[in-house]
Amino acid sequence: MKLFITRIVLALRNFQQWLVAQVMFGFLNFLKLFPADGAIRFADRTMRRLGRLTSRHRLMLTNLRNAFPEKSEAEIEEIALASWGNMGRLAAEYVFLDQLFDYDPDKSEPGRVEVSGVPIFLDLRDNPRPFIVFTGHTANFELLPVAGAAFGLNVTVLFRPPNNPYVAKKVFDFRSARMGKLVPSHAGSSFALARQLEAGQGVGVLVDQKFRKGLKGTFFGRDVKTNPLLPKLVRQFDCEVYPARCIRLPGNRYRLEIEPRLKMPRDAKGNLDLPAAAQLLNDKVESWVREYPEQWLWYHDRWQIKQTRLRTG
Repeated sequence: MKLFITRIVLALRNFQQWLVAQVMFGFLNFLKLFPADGAIRFADRTMRRLGRLTSRHRLMLTNLRNAFPEKSEAEIEEIALASWGNMGRLAAEYVFLDQLFDYDPDKSEPGRVEVSGVPIFLDLRDNPRPFIVFTGHTANFELLPVAGAAFGLNVTVLFRPPNNPYVAKKVFDFRSARMGKLVPSHAGSSFALARQLEAGQGVGVLVDQKFRKGLKGTFFGRDVKTNPLLPKLVRQFDCEVYPARCIRLPGNRYRLEIEPRLKMPRDAKGNLDLPAAAQLLNDKVESWVREYPEQWLWYHDRWQIKQTRLRTG
């Protein structure tokens, strides 16, 4: 009887995931009926309305109040709604990603996408060596690996698949066709990235995700734990590290930036200082978020607020 109930529960969960995926795919297919700019603006407005009705909106407001205690409630609400709009835009942009990336270095006038740091891209391409490019969940971060592929960089990108298996497959198929080699985040992903660096190639990672057993540090002055993967890879391969980000510009335009190489902190013996390196990553992402707070995904439980409430409730 217990086994039968378990099977029923799993079947219902599977059906729920399938249904959610079909609704999501239906919405994205609906957006294909419209021009890119109109569809992106529509997704922005829709998510601003729907996002505020979810429990994640309360988490978002809490995160924003903790990060910006000096801001008024009206300012906090405005940023939260804009962040939902940013997430809606990100979803719509998946549909039109092939149209959006129009960077052409030979054009005299910038297109929809402009790129800052082109000499760094070209240097990494023309002088192959192991390197890591990191970013955060700012604006359309998915455009960065597309840019890397467009510049001819051999970069392996670590990504966390969605929990919904139906959505995860679609996302993986879409990304792999446009972003080069992908490595899903799991127990063996660090070995896959290590092999790429050992072969003198590049790796791309997101560094602002929640990580329960990471290196201790701070983000917006509050305690967090940061994935130690990037610092450990740097320690093992002594590879170069470059920050990169996407910035939304007015008129559904984007600026992609790759910044100069970061000098990684070392201890008195010359060894890489893992906690200090992780904090350096946090500080870089925080500086980006402070500049454009509405372009970061505040609904993530970066500070593990929900888990803390469960433990103390």
